[in-house]
Amino acid sequence: MNTKKDWENIGKKFEATAEENQSAKPEAQETAVPVTNTTNTPEQPAKPEQLLEHPPYVELEAKLTEAEAKANDYFNKLLRSQAELENILRRTERDIANAHKYSLEKFAFDLLPVIDNLERCLGIKIPESDHLKDFYAGIELTLKMFLDSLQKYGITVINPLEQIFDPTFHTAIKTEDHPSAQPNTVIQVLQKGYLLKDRLLRPALVIVAKGEG
Repeated sequence: MNTKKDWENIGKKFEATAEENQSAKPEAQETAVPVTNTTNTPEQPAKPEQLLEHPPYVELEAKLTEAEAKANDYFNKLLRSQAELENILRRTERDIANAHKYSLEKFAFDLLPVIDNLERCLGIKIPESDHLKDFYAGIELTLKMFLDSLQKYGITVINPLEQIFDPTFHTAIKTEDHPSAQPNTVIQVLQKGYLLKDRLLRPALVIVAKGEG
């Protein structure tokens, strides 16, 4: 068994050995290393920016309603403008077509008195004569050629003798009793009428049989 003295000797040897070991190693200069905290830390909340000020909901709704009303108004105006433009185009096209179709209206109307005079010449009663007969044959031929030429350009004669009176194309000068004619029929044509295609150039002047009663 180790005595107290033995333990003291052992302690001295241990201390001597520790001193020798420490003197053999160079002293390490410890530098202070900053410790970085690698743990996730919550980010600091950013300072809230100043919020934009908006009008209240009621005011926004009123402005939206006003904008929708203006948009609808502009749209309706656009539709009306388009409709008016289409109407103008149609009228213009119709006017141009009528201008081509009835371009001879004034010229043809000015020729009607010439035709009337030729027909009056043929209606005159003359004594029998070979010279006058040839003369009237020439007038008849001239009148026929005249009417044929006019017909090529859409000018036609209205000769409503013994037809029912039509106020659209006839002008009644007077009415007369006529036992053999039906009431309201044309019994005499004083002046023939004329059409340019489907347009009335001049109505026929007529005498109409009286109606019953």
